[in-house]
Amino acid sequence: MQEQLVQKIVEEVLQQVLKNQPSPHDDGKIPIGVSARHVHLAQAEVEQLFGENYQLTPKFELSQPGQFAAEETVVIAGPKGSIERVRILGPARTLTQVEVSWTDAMKLGVKPPLRVSGDIKGSSPVTLIGPKGSAVLTEGLIIAQAHIHMSPSDGLRFQVVDGQSVQIKVQGIRPITLSNVLIRVSERYRLEMHIDTDEANAGLIQQGALAEIINGQAIEAITVKERPLVVNQPPVKQSVYHFDKKLLSQVEVLEIEAQEIVVPKKTIVTALAYDKLRELNKKLTIRSE
Repeated sequence: MQEQLVQKIVEEVLQQVLKNQPSPHDDGKIPIGVSARHVHLAQAEVEQLFGENYQLTPKFELSQPGQFAAEETVVIAGPKGSIERVRILGPARTLTQVEVSWTDAMKLGVKPPLRVSGDIKGSSPVTLIGPKGSAVLTEGLIIAQAHIHMSPSDGLRFQVVDGQSVQIKVQGIRPITLSNVLIRVSERYRLEMHIDTDEANAGLIQQGALAEIINGQAIEAITVKERPLVVNQPPVKQSVYHFDKKLLSQVEVLEIEAQEIVVPKKTIVTALAYDKLRELNKKLTIRSE
């Protein structure tokens, strides 16, 4: 529990550092990251494959804050073949997920669905083999849909919203256009588009190439004349929410609908939580023990 609190605080500190930094691509271009096959493990599978109480060892940091490539690798196996030394990405997640390309899937002898990362219900089965054991998963193998990570400020700049699908174009030796690219907006994200190796090979795209949104514009500007006039609207009644956990982060602030949040004196309130409280005009009350 203590490690989870520390990890959460560290992630919010990273977000605070990145929050006011200008995007390095203010010219409307989006850097591309090419994602090779990889595995996200839940802690239960980490221990099943590497031993009891085992913790993943960071090898190098990834572009998204708080994410890392681990020293550890596994073998992924299917009905017709296997692929060795598949990198694990950390930290551990709540669900185990394996992401491969269509070329990888043919080698394994499976037909995984094209899915948004995290949507594994009803996906393909796969077997993972580690140095201390194996894990047979009834679902969890997917081909990840191409997507773009961005912060809320980037979303405003590109005029797109979380969950929207856009069309993007990549210039180069072999110009290519990709459709149904998913927009993923979060304060913990850094601007980058993720595609798999098959998509990269199709366009001769290398790590760090730049993409451009050519079909987006989901946010429609509403002029003053078009805004509906609300007459005699009753004031919104403030409600109170008593928060009893050890850490209040911006995630909880967003999830709590009440306008006043009451926390115990020992509760840690992160810097981004304070920012979000001010932004939403919510009141924070410290309860004396």
